[in-house]
Amino acid sequence: MYELQLSKALAVEGLSENDIFDALEKPKESKMGDICLPCFKFARTMRIAPPMIANKLQPYVAGLDFVERAEVAGGYLNIFFDRNFMAKNLEASLALGENVGKSDEGAGKTICIDYSSVNIAKPFHIGHLSTTVIGGALYRIFEHLGYRVVGINHLGDWGTQFGKLIVATCKWSSLEEVASKDEYFLNSLYVRYHREVEEHPEMDDEARAWFKRIEDGDSEATAYFNVFKDVTMRAVGKVYDRLRIKFDSYAGESFYNDKMDACLDILKAKNLLVESEGAQVVKLDDYNMPPCLLVKADGATLYATRDIAAVYYRKQTYDFDKCLYVVAYQQNLHFKQLFQVLKLMDFAGADDMEHIAFGMVSMEDGAMSTRSGRVIWLQDVLDKAVEKALKIIEEKNPDSKDKLAIAESVGVGAVVFSALWNNRIKDIVFSFDKVLNFDGETAPYVQYTYARCASALRKGGEPDLCNMDLAAITDDEGYEVIKSVLSFCDSVRQAGKLREPCYVTRHVVDLAEKFNRFYIGHRIVVEDAAVRNARLLLTKSVANVIKTGLSLLGISAPEEM
Repeated sequence: MYELQLSKALAVEGLSENDIFDALEKPKESKMGDICLPCFKFARTMRIAPPMIANKLQPYVAGLDFVERAEVAGGYLNIFFDRNFMAKNLEASLALGENVGKSDEGAGKTICIDYSSVNIAKPFHIGHLSTTVIGGALYRIFEHLGYRVVGINHLGDWGTQFGKLIVATCKWSSLEEVASKDEYFLNSLYVRYHREVEEHPEMDDEARAWFKRIEDGDSEATAYFNVFKDVTMRAVGKVYDRLRIKFDSYAGESFYNDKMDACLDILKAKNLLVESEGAQVVKLDDYNMPPCLLVKADGATLYATRDIAAVYYRKQTYDFDKCLYVVAYQQNLHFKQLFQVLKLMDFAGADDMEHIAFGMVSMEDGAMSTRSGRVIWLQDVLDKAVEKALKIIEEKNPDSKDKLAIAESVGVGAVVFSALWNNRIKDIVFSFDKVLNFDGETAPYVQYTYARCASALRKGGEPDLCNMDLAAITDDEGYEVIKSVLSFCDSVRQAGKLREPCYVTRHVVDLAEKFNRFYIGHRIVVEDAAVRNARLLLTKSVANVIKTGLSLLGISAPEEM
């Protein structure tokens, strides 16, 4: 908030705008100013002590219209904004509507985001939550920042597991029955296969034979494969709808089967592909990494092979400026190898690839395994969260007209918010009681604040911007709210820059906390029209930012709770 103007004003005495911008900080306490400039790092450039630097720079901000005063405290230049000036800016913020926090920094640039990447024939489980909602949030955040965004669901639709499923279907079901069932039935067949194969290992030979028929385009094998895919996509589509997730491409692993040879030819032409125990690898010893295996001894390609083909296709198709992979940190080595191989291939976008790593999600009762059947389905988690939200809403507001819709919004929102609250690299232990707390750093708390704003606005009506007493919102509590509203754009930019949706998540919680403190101490709808209009302006601005922030996260804002 106003960092750019300050940077320009203070780019004097041999200091650059970038030097100033990078050094500006927000003080921990408001009594130390709205923004401060630590001058210690400039001592070597200016060859004088930090307090003298602060004194030298002080006059350069005095003429800025948004600055009330600047004070020197040791080696710091503490800058205080004009509260009335800031309050008047609420009108401009409010006029932006859902465009609040929007920018055109990404104009003309394309970002591809590879996220969620569900596995065919396996239901969504809680472990898919982070990649899906982090990717979805980044998609919306980058769109808000003006980028052209391409969301890609790189489906896990290749591998011997499909041969296993065909064997299981032939033994214990039928193609017709599978087509009429859901993904849970498919998973039960998969679990049974792994139980039975321990006593009948020959089943693995059958499975490999069936998958070879899929690879060869055999019509019978392909029919099974297509049914498995249709059943899965029908099911995951319902979950995506609840999570407000969308994709522009569902090109999965199978899509790249006819595109790998061209990439392998490039590797051969550059003498990068070498034989190792019958397999084809790219050696990465010089980069302190094990070899990147691309073709097994039996001629089968691997995930890395298809990833290379996918990158070439995406660059050719979308001409991306950045390609992001929202994948758990367990795949760190895979992406280091992939990116290094692309550099060795002289791939045009090799420096534009990023692995957006995240921690794991687990329930309070432990880990999961789809093979053994010990797994927590994401749909069940969402259903349970909605069920618990409904009970809370019935207790708090039994007369609510649309309790089911509100419970869906609150329950699903709570699950999404829980995965976006921390820095993405942290592991998450999911707890229903914590995420559905209406008093903590949770989606229900923020949604309830929005509903509180909506209620006040219904009672008070539209604020008359021509008749306002700004003193009614520029006391300490009101001013903290104003600053939070006006700095929302900074949090959105930071979320995009660092690929961390938690900057938006934490901003809306911070704003909710500050507004609630103001709300408790100040009535919104009062007799004095000028005071009422100012407080309605503040309330509407808060509601606008909260609704937009939640929307960027993929969460709805109910009008009442």
